[in-house]
Amino acid sequence: MGRQIYEAIVDGILVGAVYGLMAVGLTLIFGVLDIINIAQGILVIVGAYLSYVLAVHLHINLFAGLLITVPAMFLLGLVIYWAFIRPLRGPERTSMSLLASYAVALIIEGVLYWIFTPGYDQLNTPLMISSVRLFGFYLPYMYLYAAVLAIVLVLALYAMLYRTTFGRTVRATMQDQTSAKLVGINVSRVAAVTFGIGVAVTAVGGMVFGATNGGFNPNSGYDLISRLLAIIILGGLGSIAGALAASVFMITIESVVDIYSPNWASVVFYAALIIVLIVRPTGLFGKPAVREQ
Repeated sequence: MGRQIYEAIVDGILVGAVYGLMAVGLTLIFGVLDIINIAQGILVIVGAYLSYVLAVHLHINLFAGLLITVPAMFLLGLVIYWAFIRPLRGPERTSMSLLASYAVALIIEGVLYWIFTPGYDQLNTPLMISSVRLFGFYLPYMYLYAAVLAIVLVLALYAMLYRTTFGRTVRATMQDQTSAKLVGINVSRVAAVTFGIGVAVTAVGGMVFGATNGGFNPNSGYDLISRLLAIIILGGLGSIAGALAASVFMITIESVVDIYSPNWASVVFYAALIIVLIVRPTGLFGKPAVREQ
């Protein structure tokens, strides 16, 4: 039993890092645009299908394929922003954006059903077969490589926000859009690029999800978005560090509980969210000012 617990903890940390990357994209969009991108879950599945097409039909390595899928998802994010999000105006913009992003999710889901059918697909990679021995159990290399890549990308996003000129414009826009406009920041452009970045990271999450989840279809996005929303709420809306910490925390708890009772694993995932929010309503790293934006 001890070995199983160690394995569950390690799996939870590694998988949680990947979920954290997807959640960081979602919380980054919220921080700048003050909207919840309900389509984030289905966009992860789009990333999975793009990797599937490149791997199965073009025989491109999954990680090398990210050089194609990440820019492609970034461009898709720009299109979604300019077509569906930017036109929204007025005091009801936030609530209308929920409907707009949900409409985008339904449209994408319909397109995926039309192209790939409702059947399940899976990304097969030798990295899921070859493994390394750790704490008395064998861990597929795919989990290690994916977690390292996710952590590197999260650190890169953090560095972009706090070490670059563009990052300063993003943070200024997050704090006060009106003041940002007054000092000459093109808020609309910042929002578009931020939305594109938030969508681009789903390419990595989709690739890992497709390779490790045992199968995916166009309907798989619903469970994903519910988990990602729970993660960013627990971590604190608008907090990158909070999204990563909450992801690792919740996925690890779920993985450990799954050893004893698989039926209760998902329940505990959301129960942990409720318990933490009762003690700290703003989330682990959230601040009241963020929630008031």
